[in-house]
Amino acid sequence: MTAKAAIVLDHVLRVMRPLARLLIRSGVPYQAFATALKHVFVDAARAELANRSMAQTDSAVTLLSGVHRRDVRNLSRPASGRKAAEVPPRSLPGEVIARWMNDSAYLDNDHAPRPLARSSDSAPGSFDELVAGVSRDVRPRAVLDELLRLGVVREDDDGIRLIATGFAPRQDFEQMSRLFADNLGDHAASAVANLQGERNFLEQSVFVDEITEASAGRLQKVSVQAWKQAFKIVMDEAQARFDEDAANAGTGERRHRARFGVYFYTERED
Repeated sequence: MTAKAAIVLDHVLRVMRPLARLLIRSGVPYQAFATALKHVFVDAARAELANRSMAQTDSAVTLLSGVHRRDVRNLSRPASGRKAAEVPPRSLPGEVIARWMNDSAYLDNDHAPRPLARSSDSAPGSFDELVAGVSRDVRPRAVLDELLRLGVVREDDDGIRLIATGFAPRQDFEQMSRLFADNLGDHAASAVANLQGERNFLEQSVFVDEITEASAGRLQKVSVQAWKQAFKIVMDEAQARFDEDAANAGTGERRHRARFGVYFYTERED
């Protein structure tokens, strides 16, 4: 193993520590993870060979990934029972919440999401109009039921009220896991591209140590406020870009996606 490979392995293992805790707490033992990881290494090796314009033979994949040739052959065989790569489903509830938090038609005088009447029969800027502005393929009642189930809205005499600062469905583990994978995966992809000199993505953080627990709590509150401001600025521009491209660009040109995020973490130092 080269010196560079040893450095990368050491630092990747640091990243893996919280993921290993998640796997263990979720009942995924090492052997199951190691077996599943072969698939990831094979796919990564094939992508790297394609990037180098090299033939993606089983031998080449084995040489690059370290996965045994027999396993590479089995993983590559269409009849082996592997599922085709799935495109993540469109998150309609997430898009509805994002528009609710961004579109001025659904904000109050303080630019906060206001309670919405159920239908336009009661008042303009209703929940039904909000959903229809995102998609007409799903009934607003079905979307409302899902948001109620996820615990991000409440329905009372004043209408439908948003009770979350974003789409974080903590009552649905599968949805939370998907968000976890999307956010962490793109963060890692950004950092890897920067580390290898391929891109120059925004990937920064603020770090401080030797502070009290109270100060850490205060920093978390400040971070949440900073995120709300950043969310508003970036979401406004994201909506403007989406609307303009939908109106002026062809389908073949609209092939890019982007994600902007932020995180906060604190723990007691050893």
